[in-house]
Amino acid sequence: MNVMNYMGYSARIEYSDDEGCFVGRLAGIRDVIGFHGESVVELKSAFEAAVEDYLATCKKLKRTPQRPYSGKMMLRIDPGIHAKAAMLAEAEGKSLNAWAQDALSRAIAAH
Repeated sequence: MNVMNYMGYSARIEYSDDEGCFVGRLAGIRDVIGFHGESVVELKSAFEAAVEDYLATCKKLKRTPQRPYSGKMMLRIDPGIHAKAAMLAEAEGKSLNAWAQDALSRAIAAH
């Protein structure tokens, strides 16, 4: 999966063999905003237009646009896992947040 970024928004990009073009969708928000293009240049232009149109539409409707993920995440996990993670973080000289971010980054990279 490929990603494009514009004005703080990200989009997932895929190629559609059925449609013979690239298709994209804004990621990290509940509203469904899609776009497409036959070339990378056309796709990038369509993505930027989609973001700008989304923001203009929200303004017109007097609605706050949804923003991508804030970076704040609350997890409910087994207390034993919590304790082990905290001990590992301390042993590595990291905060639990920094340790968890590293662990999540490694898991994502491995995926």
